[in-house]
Amino acid sequence: MPADTVAAYLDSLPADRRAAIAAVRDAINAALPPGYEEGIQYGMIGWYVPFALYPGGYHCDTDQPVPFIGLGAQKSHIGVYPFCAYLDPALRDWLLTALTAAAGGRAPDMGAACVRYKKPEAVPAAVFGALVARVPVDTFLAAYTAQIPAAARKKVEKAAAARQAASRPA
Repeated sequence: MPADTVAAYLDSLPADRRAAIAAVRDAINAALPPGYEEGIQYGMIGWYVPFALYPGGYHCDTDQPVPFIGLGAQKSHIGVYPFCAYLDPALRDWLLTALTAAAGGRAPDMGAACVRYKKPEAVPAAVFGALVARVPVDTFLAAYTAQIPAAARKKVEKAAAARQAASRPA
């Protein structure tokens, strides 16, 4: 059964992965600008924009809050999912430069939406803390909403209206 709290997620990990995940989590939480929340999202630790700030949810799945950054122990690696960096080319360039410097000049193992580390001790926690510190929630939401495809906007607006109606007193 998948973990439904951050504590349960951490408890489910082997010691070496738990230590690496906890170090990155601590760096992110220490630097996280106000407005984001931490919880379990997509089966791993995630930081996201809560429905209270953005009631429409994530345009790909309006039942989910808008993801900001994720952190998980996968079968063969630790993955960091910096959605925030993929919305801003300058921030993505900064992240690539910082990760390359942290790896002694070696390019990171990056996919379309993740950074993978086969060795838990190689995850540069401070870089991910510095990354999130650069993105206040209002800046992130402006970049996020600007890229929502027109076809998905109606779905997001409908979800927001339903959440707002459900939160009104009867």
